[in-house]
Amino acid sequence: MLAVRHGQMKRAWRYLAVLVLLLAGMSAAFANELRLGQPAPGITLNTLDGRHISLDELRGKTVILTFWATWCEPCRDELPMLSRYAQEHAQDHLVVLGFSLDTPDMLDQVKKVASTLSFPTGLLGDPHVPGYGRIWRLPVSFVIDRHGLLVHDGWKDKQPELTRDRLETVVTPLLDKPPY
Repeated sequence: MLAVRHGQMKRAWRYLAVLVLLLAGMSAAFANELRLGQPAPGITLNTLDGRHISLDELRGKTVILTFWATWCEPCRDELPMLSRYAQEHAQDHLVVLGFSLDTPDMLDQVKKVASTLSFPTGLLGDPHVPGYGRIWRLPVSFVIDRHGLLVHDGWKDKQPELTRDRLETVVTPLLDKPPY
């Protein structure tokens, strides 16, 4: 009897392991569905001040989606630089949306960081973002042009942080194009 239960438990653990691997693969698959030049998956930022900003309502603007956390060391360098860039190019119809992966119990720290930024921020809530996959590496950013097309996929970057040079190479040329 004990041998039968042990065999059943062993089989149950194997099934659980396979299920976990399948779910992890599904998350990666959703991120792999991102295609440059194709419409960016929809997403809405629920800001710390209670607003809801949908990617769909930003059509006609260049958008940077950035995912970060207060405990992320590289984010501490990227966020102020991105904030300055956003401020410099606000008149060029650039919008940056910041999604924090922090948990609600870290809200005070998130608000402290957000108060230094020139762009709206909110708690992501769930690291599984439809169309973008599971946000597991920070920081990670995506750039969407004025037509709603994905022009930069942060998952493809070997170095995840945005740099001023990368912004000048990827985003600035989009700002020079007249809106449609």
